[in-house]
Amino acid sequence: MATHVRCGALFTGKDDAERASQTLVVEAGRLAYVGPTEAAPKMGKGDTVLDYGELFVMPGLQDVHTHLAYGNAKTEEDIDLYQPMEFRSIRGLFFAQKCLAAGYTSICSPGDAGQLSLSVRNAIDYGLFDGPRVTAAGRYLTTRQGLTDWYPTWIGVPDTSIGRLVTSRDEAIEEIRVQVKNGVDCIKVALDGVQRRPDGEFIAAFNQEEITAIVTEAHRLGRKVVVHARGREATLYAARAGVDLIFHAYYLDQECIDAILESGSAIGPTLTFPRNIVDFTRPTEPAYLKGRIGDVQREYETACANLRKAREAGIPFMTGTDSGFAVTPYGEWHAREIEIFVKDLGFTPAAALRAATAVTAGFMAKGGSLGVLEPGRAADFIAVAGSPLEDVAILQDKARIRHVHIAGKRLAVAERGYDPRQVTDQAWTNWNDLYTQDRVAELGIRPARAKPALQDS
Repeated sequence: MATHVRCGALFTGKDDAERASQTLVVEAGRLAYVGPTEAAPKMGKGDTVLDYGELFVMPGLQDVHTHLAYGNAKTEEDIDLYQPMEFRSIRGLFFAQKCLAAGYTSICSPGDAGQLSLSVRNAIDYGLFDGPRVTAAGRYLTTRQGLTDWYPTWIGVPDTSIGRLVTSRDEAIEEIRVQVKNGVDCIKVALDGVQRRPDGEFIAAFNQEEITAIVTEAHRLGRKVVVHARGREATLYAARAGVDLIFHAYYLDQECIDAILESGSAIGPTLTFPRNIVDFTRPTEPAYLKGRIGDVQREYETACANLRKAREAGIPFMTGTDSGFAVTPYGEWHAREIEIFVKDLGFTPAAALRAATAVTAGFMAKGGSLGVLEPGRAADFIAVAGSPLEDVAILQDKARIRHVHIAGKRLAVAERGYDPRQVTDQAWTNWNDLYTQDRVAELGIRPARAKPALQDS
């Protein structure tokens, strides 16, 4: 039995323009026919028809940077400490369904605690729950200079952390082998973090020999490698090592661009996260009070200027958002990355949509069957009210995502709210400021005066 989907407009993920009067024919979860309705196979006994004649049909969207372990965290402590691993897995499944409802049929969870992403992936793959396809990683490989080694040395890195501190090349290789045994789809490396040289340049957390050895072993075992690399040095090392995907690459230069072109690596800039930090952080919040917003805005502008050069040079770009933080909640802002590609990086709407479908699918597990609507591929598609080719921003309007299909099955996730104070907000941060007498006076606060004690008559 087959399903015939009548499309008002069809974007295949390969073309620059939409096609009119098209039909998809789905058999056993795959596309058997994609083309003009007039030439479509005749209906067979038991076949069904879905009339999407008023809708824009396109491949399911892809987010290569969604952390299922984070739980919409406000602090690093929220990520690592305040909920048990078992609860975080259940929570991760709940939030994965939020992504699905927003039209994202595939996500990569690049760096999560324990086997959280693996468990969510398997629960969905085995048919226990509906959800997006999940490409799963284990813990970040990091060193003392890398992201996720944020605990003081006198405390150490807890086993519940998203980071795995490795202190030698051999230890890194062994961690890769453990993660591959556990079934990860890709390896995540924190190739830089917060350490800078006196001139402000980020310091790579691994040297060239170390990251090359890591990538070589991961590739030998059939796994892709994604790295966090904001700085020039880490971006260059990553490209020379032949990593599959570089997150951020904000300070890349021409030497980096040349190395990336030679290696065939892709860039996932993840610009939604810094853009949301600038746009949404309120003056009362710690990030604002610490002066972070100005720094993030300057970095964003630098990143856009550099990344435009990389795009013009022909480097492939993938869409991801760093969803899982309080400023990038699951299911809310994934499609903002597509809009940023158009507005700030110079993509055409069609090129941005291809980046969010066909190109990003290239990193996903079984990505060769995803991201494009053509015969033989998985029947993962969405139906949208309106044309994203005319305005990509409409993909951020969840009301316009009318239908979501994975392997031909139409999935509907019931809208369900939750109380973040119970689910996520566990850190003991009670005040945003230090209330000295000078600060209280500056804020114009008048402390209440104690009432005089009653005198005995």
